[in-house]
This record gives sequence, structure tokens and C-alpha cells, in this order.
Amino acid sequence: MISPGSTLRTIRERKPLVHQITNYVVMNETANATLALGALPVMAHAAEEVEEMIGLASSLVINIGTLSSAWVDSMLIAGQAATERAIPIVLDPVGAGATRYRTDTARRILDYVDITVLRGNAGEVATLVGAEAEVRGVESMATGVAPAELSLVAGTQLGVVASVTGPVDHVSDGERVLVVSNGHPLLAAVTGTGCISSALTGCFLAAKPDEPLEAAAEALAAFGVAAEDAAAGSEGPGTFHARLYDALAALDPDTLDGRARIETL
Repeated sequence: MISPGSTLRTIRERKPLVHQITNYVVMNETANATLALGALPVMAHAAEEVEEMIGLASSLVINIGTLSSAWVDSMLIAGQAATERAIPIVLDPVGAGATRYRTDTARRILDYVDITVLRGNAGEVATLVGAEAEVRGVESMATGVAPAELSLVAGTQLGVVASVTGPVDHVSDGERVLVVSNGHPLLAAVTGTGCISSALTGCFLAAKPDEPLEAAAEALAAFGVAAEDAAAGSEGPGTFHARLYDALAALDPDTLDGRARIETL
């Protein structure tokens, strides 16, 4: 059942701990967004403690934005521990397709960890399924596959819920495709909003682990609604960025379902 309002209410009641091994460019942003939504973040990446931290967490978010060999080891240790505990795992393959190291790391994690949701832009996801793509830095420039088809192929081929974000988001488990139309163009003008969407996906999965397709779409819809609210009255990217956390905190579970634009393709 798709009900972002109900899931948001559960998040705020339970305050799940979301373990995030993420990049240091956006660590502050994703932690604050997680808190603003109503969950609890922990940004632990040391190999000596990640397995123990997984024992306390309700979901894991792995983000490869700023890679090093030590961090990759920690991601694999945490991912395998989360797999053993059967808690949901989000993989954000930041910049896959831009360099061989990023692409190989994302594929390695997919091979060794039971990823629940792959959340990436079209270029990153296309790279991981072997489709034509152009990724410049961490930005998707072009792909040879339509987003709806790409999400469906990725869901089937990789055995995940594929959450392909862009101006319109497409989420698929390889059988169904959900289209999320909430959002605002200013999201593309602020660094880290894709990473925030992955963090919030981890929050929604923590509250709705048995329905990952619905949870992933609900997270994007909630973030999109918050972006719409933050953009109202913003003078540009700076004020929008600051208002985004306020908008996440102000999301109303009672009205969110009516504002969420989620359709089945």
C-alpha cells in the first residue's frame, strides 16, 4: 500500500537509527535531513565499529561519493552484517561510469551485499546494467535508455528495487514501475540532494522494510513535496538549501498522501 503519510508517521514515532557510510561532501546535509524528517542518523565508517553499529540500526545507506580503499572495506563489512541481519540496504553509486574505480566498487558491492534499493541518477544506473551512458564527474549527462525502461531493466537484472531519479523519478522492482512527479528544479542547483534522497530512502525503508518498492517511491515523493515547499519564496539555491530542512521537518503526515504524486506506469 502506498501511503507516504502513514510511513512518515511511523518514522517519527519509532525514530529508527539509519546507519550511513557516506561521502564527506554531504555528510552534514544527509545527517540533518535524516533528523529533520524524524529519524536518527549515525555516520560511522571505521571498520572497527561498523559491524557493531549495524547491530543497532534499522537500515544501512552506502554512498560511494568519496572513495578510499579503507572506506570500501568498511562498506563491505557493514553490508555483509546488514545482509545477515536482513535489514534493508540502500546503495547510492555516486559517479559510477565516471571512473573505473567507482564503477568497479559499485559492482563489487552489488555482488557481495544484498542491496534492497539502488538509488542513482540515470547515468549511474545505466552504467551498472551495461547500457549506454555519459557521466561527467558525478552528474548524469545522457543515457540511451528511457528512465522507466531503465528502472525496469535494473530491477530485473540486478535483483533490486531500482530508484532512478531525475526531473521525474522512476522506481521499479523489475515487475512494476512507480512514477514520482514531485520535486522542484532547484534540487539540481544544490550539491547533495541526490545523496539526501538516498538517506531518506533509508529512513522510509527502516519504517517499511517489507514493502521496499513502495517505501522507495514514498521517500522520493516526501522529499519532492518538501522541495516544493522550500522553493516557495526562495531567492535561489542558498535560501532553498536552508529552507529544505525546515520543509522536511514541517511535512504533515495527515496531508502528505494528498500531495504525493505517485502513479503506476
